[in-house]
Amino acid sequence: MSEALKNQISALPNRPGIYQYFDEQDEIIYVGKAKKLKNRVSSYFNKNAQLNGKTRLLVKKIVRIEFVETATELDALLLENNLIKQYQPLYNVRLKDDKTFPWICIKKEPFPRIFSTRNKRDDGSEYFGPYASVKLMKTLLDLAWKLYPLRNCNYALSQKNISDGKFKVCLEYHLKNCLGPCEGHQTEEEYTIGIKEIRKIIRGNIKEVKTLLNEKMNQASEELEFESAQQIKDKIALLDRYQSSSVVVNPGIKNAEVFHLQSDMKNSYINYLNIIDGAIIQSYTTEIKKKLEEEDKELLTMAVMDIRQKFNSTAKEVILPFKLSTEFPGFEQVIPSRGDKKKLLDMCLRNIKYHIINQRKQEQIVDPDARKNRILEQIKHDLRLKELPSHIECFDNSNFQGAQPVSACVVFRDAKPSKKEYRHFNIKTVEGPNDFASMEEVVQRRYSRLLKEGQSLPQLVIIDGGKGQLSSAYKSLVRLGIEQKIAVIGIAKRLEEIYFPLDSIPIYIDKRSESLKVIQHLRNEAHRFGITHHRSKRRKANLKTDLTNIEGIGRKTAELLLQKFKSVKNIKEANIEQLTAVVGKKKAETIFSYFN
Repeated sequence: MSEALKNQISALPNRPGIYQYFDEQDEIIYVGKAKKLKNRVSSYFNKNAQLNGKTRLLVKKIVRIEFVETATELDALLLENNLIKQYQPLYNVRLKDDKTFPWICIKKEPFPRIFSTRNKRDDGSEYFGPYASVKLMKTLLDLAWKLYPLRNCNYALSQKNISDGKFKVCLEYHLKNCLGPCEGHQTEEEYTIGIKEIRKIIRGNIKEVKTLLNEKMNQASEELEFESAQQIKDKIALLDRYQSSSVVVNPGIKNAEVFHLQSDMKNSYINYLNIIDGAIIQSYTTEIKKKLEEEDKELLTMAVMDIRQKFNSTAKEVILPFKLSTEFPGFEQVIPSRGDKKKLLDMCLRNIKYHIINQRKQEQIVDPDARKNRILEQIKHDLRLKELPSHIECFDNSNFQGAQPVSACVVFRDAKPSKKEYRHFNIKTVEGPNDFASMEEVVQRRYSRLLKEGQSLPQLVIIDGGKGQLSSAYKSLVRLGIEQKIAVIGIAKRLEEIYFPLDSIPIYIDKRSESLKVIQHLRNEAHRFGITHHRSKRRKANLKTDLTNIEGIGRKTAELLLQKFKSVKNIKEANIEQLTAVVGKKKAETIFSYFN
């Protein structure tokens, strides 16, 4: 680190604020926030800091540091967010752009029009959205137009123009889709009542609108205006139909928002739900591309602030999977462990999973190798490997109370089983039940043969077992001189701990990780393949001891009997007639006499 950088860091205060890193071209490459500026910035340059590769690259490029002190950590977060949007630094994460999503616009003009748009302008008009679901937006617009006749013309309906008679009613007036404000058939006050109620509907306050309409309907009935009352009743029925199509979660949850997050190696996915009067009125999923392996808490904090600004949120309750890194005034953070609010969090997580599945299906169509590359990159990252593990092998031992010990080796190519390369091993040099020695023997035999035949070695070997089995396998690799060429790990069944040679402390891979699923698949395949071979050996041994010991009964007859009767016990209990039907009278009498 240069003297100039040391001086700049020493001048930093231990107060909340934001820091900006500049490169040789004097461009901002990173903006960060901190509760204590000096401590946070110093941590990047600490020799003992465990920085990932991307962060180390960032630190090498830093030439100059600037900072802005703020009153609180929240102010720092808001300033950081604004600066990221303004400068878009190379190493900062950003929410996926939503410019393609539509909005509902209530135009700022006399007799406001309501329409959808993808261009949000700073013209004083009201914009609601953005809507991730175009279908939901169109449903809302259709509902608004059916409930309240609104104009769709672009006339400049000033009072002077209307008074001067500059406009004539159009076909929409005669179809009763518009009440003709252009000729003064409807006042601006009457028109504005409908706009106010539409605004409430768009925001999800349908209950309030229905209460108001019920009051109007009752008043019209009392005044014997039955036609008007019927029209209002039809509007209430329309609102009921719309409300019944919404996903109702709990009427007790009045005004809340739900956020959940799921991350993989490169991206974080966030789902947002907006709840009004117990119904989900909006769902939105976005993603963040990671730049410096940011923590989930940091990413969700940024997403909550950004999405609430985007949707002009006023919810006083925000349901989350964990506490945010910053306290926000104006809403309460709720972390439920059970009940309806926990079910909402689970729904959020399901939405994220569906989003990821759909996205990966699209990737598969565009790039068939995308899934394979992603999974192999994830395994390489999670297990800290030097190269992509396109060739993986897994070993498992099987025995029955020490008898007929066998081992199995399964092979995966590009994260998929290569069944033609699976191999069985009958243990030759080990006496009795000794898993460690058996593992040492089969690993030695497998890789000495591959070396002898000049075949390629796997990049990763997985041992089904804990530290003992792994240590035995590693001994064989060392003896063959290939311990530096092959990465080897052990997976223990109880908690899915991953062990490395010469290291007693295991690591734990995220249970949702694709790499753990591949490792579990390998382990399960090795277990299945080994058990199948072991059962076959036991079956042959049982045949030899129980049936083939009968004089005149050979292997084929024994197998025929087992196919029919399923077990030796059933053969012993069979009568002469049943045995005769399978093997003939003479052999049946021999077998019956032997067992009876």
